[in-house]
Formats: sequence, structure tokens, C-alpha cells
Amino acid sequence: MVKLSLALFAAIVGFTTAFAPVQQGVVAKTSLASTASDEADGIWDPLSLYNLGSGESFDTFPNMFPSTQYLEESEIKQGRMSMLAWTGIWATHKGGLGLGMHFPGFPEEPDWTKALGVFIKEQPGWFAVIFSIICLAEGESVGHTGDNFRGKSTKTPGDLGLDPFGFKSKLSAEEQARYAKVEMTQGRAAMIAMASMFAFESIPGSVPIMDVFGAQ
Repeated sequence: MVKLSLALFAAIVGFTTAFAPVQQGVVAKTSLASTASDEADGIWDPLSLYNLGSGESFDTFPNMFPSTQYLEESEIKQGRMSMLAWTGIWATHKGGLGLGMHFPGFPEEPDWTKALGVFIKEQPGWFAVIFSIICLAEGESVGHTGDNFRGKSTKTPGDLGLDPFGFKSKLSAEEQARYAKVEMTQGRAAMIAMASMFAFESIPGSVPIMDVFGAQ
């Protein structure tokens, strides 16, 4: 299995480097370090997928591809969900590096892939409340602020306007930009982490580092 993993890793590296643009005298940014708001030459996008919605890449049908507003909003949102998901698995897992945390009165399920189903079955009321809050947040992000799929939204991607303690107002413009980049970077890392978790659960040996830590 180790040999197979190494072979797959080498094949993936060779495949991705074949599409990497060649730059002379320029320090390239990694995909995790660059953000969607960077200049075009700072984004690793060899197929120009980022600009499909603007019609700059090639002529397409109107509204066939999403605007950059939608892409940025989606990436930030998925990154936040992945950070929450990874934290939830780590905090509730018992054994190994898990914290083993648990809310009294709520169901316990050692297998995180089955935990949601058990929670819905045993606590339908709580699930309905949580699901309603998610729907409200989702509606706010794509609803009354405008259609970001077509680039008509009036809000900054990722900004829900929720800052009851005024943390953002205490930051300078430079600090806000820095934290936005940090959030994007950590969100991308969390999405990769969650993808590895699903791979680990479904394909034994697909994430060798988990075997090193003795994960079950």
C-alpha cells in the first residue's frame, strides 16, 4: 500500500507540474497563499476558470458560468464549514488526539460519519433549529443583497455583517485584509483536511499520515 501511495503521489505531482505556468524571475505564490482578490497573475489558474463568468476566457452563453463574486463567496463559505467540521471531529473524537468533548443529554456516536444521522433521529427539534439558522444565513448570503451568480451582489463576499462585539471595526484596513487572507488560507487547508478524512474513512490506507498517528 505504501508503494501504491508513493506511486500515486508521484503521478499527481507529474500531472500538476505539467500544467504549471513557467515564469522567469518571478516568485510564484502557492495556491494556499493566494486569494481570489489577488491580481490575475498571482492566481494559479492555467485554464482561466476564474474568469469564465466574466466572458474574458472565451465566448460563452450569458450566465452560463458564475461571476467571481459567487466563486469568492462559495470558497469562503465552504472553507468556514470545513473549519467547523474539522474542529467538530477533533473536539468530539474519543481516543488518540481527540478531545472527547460531549454535551450532556445529547447522543453519543463514536463514528463521525454516522453522527449526523443519529443526531437527527434522536434530537429532531434541535436539528430543525440548527437547520433553520443555516437556511437564514444561506438566504442572506445570496438573497436580498443581490444575485452574486451574475455579479450583482452589493455585499463583500464572505461578509455577513455579523459583528455584535465590534471586533472588525477595531481593525485597520491593512489588518482586515490580512485576516481575510488568513481565513481564506486556513479555509482551503480545512477543505483539504476534510477531503482527507472522507478518503481515510472510505479507502483504507489512502491517507498514510493517519496510519502513522494510529487513527481508527
